[in-house]
Amino acid sequence: MSTAEKETLGFQTEAKQMLQLMIHSMYSNKEIFLRELVSNASDAADKLRYEALADGALYENDPDLRIRITLDKEANTLTLSDNGIGMSREEVVNNLGTIARSGTAEFLKNLSGDGKKDSQLIGQFGVGFYSAFIVAERVEVFTRRAGLTAADAVHWESTGEADFSIESCEKADRGTTVVLHLREEDTEFADDWRVRSIIKKYSDHISIPVQMLENVPADKDVEEQKVAEFEAVNSATALWTRSRSEVTDDEYQAFYKHVSHDFSPALHWSHNKVEGKLEYTSLLYLPGQAPMDLWNRDAARGLKLYVQRTFIMDDAEQFLPLYLRFVKGVIDSNDLSLNVSREILQQDPAVDAMKSALTKRVLDMLGKLAKSDADKYQQFWKAFGQVLKEGPAEDFSNKEKIAKLLRFATTHDNNAEQTHSLEDYVTRMKEGQAKIYYVVGESHRTASSSPHLEVFRKKGIEVLLLSERVDDWLMNHLSEFDGKAFLDVGRGELDLGDLEGEEEKKAQEVLAEEHKDLVERVNAVLSEKVEKVRVTSRLTESPACLVVTEDDMGAQMRRMLEAAGQALPPSKPIFELNPEHPLVLKLDKEADEDRFADLVDVLFDQAHLAEGAQLEDPAGYVHKLNKLLLELST
Repeated sequence: MSTAEKETLGFQTEAKQMLQLMIHSMYSNKEIFLRELVSNASDAADKLRYEALADGALYENDPDLRIRITLDKEANTLTLSDNGIGMSREEVVNNLGTIARSGTAEFLKNLSGDGKKDSQLIGQFGVGFYSAFIVAERVEVFTRRAGLTAADAVHWESTGEADFSIESCEKADRGTTVVLHLREEDTEFADDWRVRSIIKKYSDHISIPVQMLENVPADKDVEEQKVAEFEAVNSATALWTRSRSEVTDDEYQAFYKHVSHDFSPALHWSHNKVEGKLEYTSLLYLPGQAPMDLWNRDAARGLKLYVQRTFIMDDAEQFLPLYLRFVKGVIDSNDLSLNVSREILQQDPAVDAMKSALTKRVLDMLGKLAKSDADKYQQFWKAFGQVLKEGPAEDFSNKEKIAKLLRFATTHDNNAEQTHSLEDYVTRMKEGQAKIYYVVGESHRTASSSPHLEVFRKKGIEVLLLSERVDDWLMNHLSEFDGKAFLDVGRGELDLGDLEGEEEKKAQEVLAEEHKDLVERVNAVLSEKVEKVRVTSRLTESPACLVVTEDDMGAQMRRMLEAAGQALPPSKPIFELNPEHPLVLKLDKEADEDRFADLVDVLFDQAHLAEGAQLEDPAGYVHKLNKLLLELST
């Protein structure tokens, strides 16, 4: 191979750190480098198939796609070649010169210092090629993009340290050849039996043959020795086309790692073939852990799409709604044309029908998992529960199915872990209880200690404790469950219905009448800050609380939107007083109007703090509180 135009380029600082981590931390599972390189070669073959649909000349009279691995024990090298799409010089710089462009900094922030744990993060950043440096002290890549001339080939080389070199070279055949110059301590990966066993273990499902030279024993009695030929090591059958009964759990897990580039195993999967009006096969996986870009709604997502077993695209997002973006897998359809594009997919009625069916399949899979293995479902919920909570707003038709999958923390056990379903809540409802009660707070501690819960705790009524950013938004789209409406205990007038006796209701009316003058005095002080002041029916221990008006936005949602810089119309809360509290009784007897006003302001600010809000004038609050404390001590 002749070379020219050589240049040396440096890795990014973060990329160097990641390479060092991979080289020194993945000692426990070195063999995965081969799985990653075979997976990349398989993707290159898929991409060639797709581009060749429009331009058959890209096959260059070599339509039989394959991956070949050759070993040289003397030179201590492992070479992997494919005749897939290959790369141009620009693609080499973009793909091999930058690591984890979307999240290297995030990756480095999440390092724990534990090599085994840290190595599990690597698969979430699409850096499979760089796993070669786990076993290689130097890596060379020779590649030519299909359709370019032999002189347009590129030679890339790096030791995985500070930089890499790139130069032009001659390469007659299309595709990519990766040469690993193995470290002294990793000579095992130049052993034929060892490499064959790794391919069978991790890459048996690859749909193109992974070939190695057959073992030809030397025969002294024969003058002309048989020449070793390449033979397929893997079964080379698309896994999703096989019957479920033929596929082992290990094969399903290996295929998951291939399609997801995740180093950790899948939590659960569903393999299904549909025949009839629509014909397609789907293999859908639930990951065991959340990727770093889960909250980036613009990140690549979706299923690998095949049409009649021909690869079309990696991230076909049209087949599942956004709130199921964590699902990985494959869909192979017979009802779409081979020249399908993203634009055509968006207009195809068959896609809508498949999306509806696949969405229901995922939700049914989750429902079955929740019933059959509560611990596994809890693991799923910890990783993806907040994403699933986006569902009721996005998918009205499946709102009831999604609601059954939701999990909450509640006052039933006051545990911060979200383990209770709405069905659990309904079975524990009090006799005569017509509504599902919930409270929203900035954190679990704020929600569980909210003064709005006092009357519910006294009566033994269970309340959902909501503290995640998405919760207020979720409840705006969940109107009812099992015929029972949801009610925010911190909003509007509190009506417990049949849970409150006639005597209690009359007693409340009497209290309100008896303290009418106090309410008017307090209202005069807070007239610019509140909608109105009234006697409460919620509080048993606290002196006061703030309540959102019936039609107003929740306090948590308002704070979140304001923090995002969104302009909102002004809003005033309702201030509720507990007339039986000692502080309020003392307030009622206060004759000094200035001191009365200070006491009211302190109670108002304390009510703000109790719901996790920030005070507009914290210094003024401290000043008034100190002043009152000094007066009490003299």
